[in-house]
Amino acid sequence: MKKNEKKDDVRLAAEHILDNYLEMNNHRKTPERYAILRAVYSIEGHFTLDELGEKMADEYKFPVSRATLYNTLNLFLELRLVVRHRFQGTTKYESCYASKGHCHQICTVCNRVTEVTIPEIAEVISSVHLKRFRKDGFSLYIYGICSVCQAAITRKSRKLKDKKQ
Repeated sequence: MKKNEKKDDVRLAAEHILDNYLEMNNHRKTPERYAILRAVYSIEGHFTLDELGEKMADEYKFPVSRATLYNTLNLFLELRLVVRHRFQGTTKYESCYASKGHCHQICTVCNRVTEVTIPEIAEVISSVHLKRFRKDGFSLYIYGICSVCQAAITRKSRKLKDKKQ
């Protein structure tokens, strides 16, 4: 199965979950909710509320208010279709249906967030038995300094050292 086909399958499954929830709870099936869900599942990785709003307006030609985005993302959080992260004072979201979990490297200097795959951690988490608790997924944050920032810090300290000599 190709990557795009798999993404479409995941998006369709997420739409099915949304359909069922809205029907069971007598909520309206608004075009905004479905357009936002399609936009969320078309984004690779993390996004902010503003980035999602821009995508809705620019690519989908479907501008929605910030309040609609916020309320819809809260619904998606409740349905476990989206996960919210708070990275270094910034709130970001990402689609999470059919995702078992992953790790994030966060640079404490430039705030860059990189997703990393660490099979050993995923294996340990999947093998851990938790009493009276069913695991849906995980997210791990690893804080440090990226190589770009580390190189800049090293250059700066060398310049200071050279000036003192």
